[in-house]
Amino acid sequence: MSDNVVDARATSTPLSEIALVFLKLGTTAFGGPAVHIAMMDEEFVRRRHWLTEQEFLDYLSAVNFIPGPNSTEMAIHIGHRRAGWPGLLVAGTCFIVPAAVLVGILAWAYVRWGALPQAAGLLYGVKPVVIAVILQALWKLGRSAVKTTWLGIVAVTAVILAAIGVNELLVLAVGGFLGLSVQWNSPRGRALLFGPASKAGLLAAVAGAAGPSVALWPIFLIFAKIGSVLFGSGYVLLAFLRADLVERYHWLTQQQLLDAVAVGQITPGPVFTTATFIGYILHGTPGAVAATVGIFLPAFFFVAVSAPLLPKLRASRVAGAVLDGINVASLALMALVTWQLGRSAIVDWFTVVLALVSAVVLLRYRNANSAWLVLGAGVLGVAKYGFF
Repeated sequence: MSDNVVDARATSTPLSEIALVFLKLGTTAFGGPAVHIAMMDEEFVRRRHWLTEQEFLDYLSAVNFIPGPNSTEMAIHIGHRRAGWPGLLVAGTCFIVPAAVLVGILAWAYVRWGALPQAAGLLYGVKPVVIAVILQALWKLGRSAVKTTWLGIVAVTAVILAAIGVNELLVLAVGGFLGLSVQWNSPRGRALLFGPASKAGLLAAVAGAAGPSVALWPIFLIFAKIGSVLFGSGYVLLAFLRADLVERYHWLTQQQLLDAVAVGQITPGPVFTTATFIGYILHGTPGAVAATVGIFLPAFFFVAVSAPLLPKLRASRVAGAVLDGINVASLALMALVTWQLGRSAIVDWFTVVLALVSAVVLLRYRNANSAWLVLGAGVLGVAKYGFF
């Protein structure tokens, strides 16, 4: 698809219509990135005919080649496709804002009433289901990502490196390097590998230099760094959040991180709005805004830059090999942090049963909406607190 084709149809949809449809999706899109993508396919390919099936698949391929939240980047791509640069901004913003506002409200309630038995019961029930949801995502993504025996070796290597405390960005860089090794006879592979790795290291250094003070600028930089280097599912976000905010800077406890993830599961829209919740805990409403802008801003930039490069990226064997390695390393990080968080979430027979039942339902019924499981578990958690 050429730039000329995009420009020719750039003004075919009014901004008001784009705003309304993405506000609707941002308010009703429960269930995680895979569900969001399916809803967009139904809305824009089958119902509104804004895109052909092939165009939709092209954009889906493109968002897998860049860091950031895939479903949000898909929304940004579609907005750009239908109304140029204004559409890019309107679609992305309207998809993000409903969830961010709702998460901000829940963060306010959490800070004010988080110690009440009702809130404790809700989170007690929700957390085991969150672990099951993440395990389901790991299983589904892993089956697609680990395509060869070599990529399986890359995954095991990444788990070992992460377990012994190697920085998560270095783990991703090693994954990309090992993935590229099968294409090492190409000089382009070397350039493609070391360019992104050096940029990631620079971003990490900037964020690290911000120091331990939880002010707005450090909050923005930390989340901008994460949004700039995170490949794969939004659930991989957990590994980065735990490494930076719990282990490195001690801004959050592991319990608060689990609570933030739980809130991200019971709200619609991008999983990355977990950043909104954390930002509010760290610095109130300004912190929520700084974290939200920081983590989503790179997505707008990467879509704007990558859209014209889409045909070349899809055709590049070298780029595909690097991405395969990075995706496998991302899933390895995700698996390790899920194990660590699971030890805090699954603490007795009740939480074991919730986690097992949820895992069976999610793996047995592919169309099951995880949001209903999370909400139901929250109700059961409150009931257990009330009756036992």
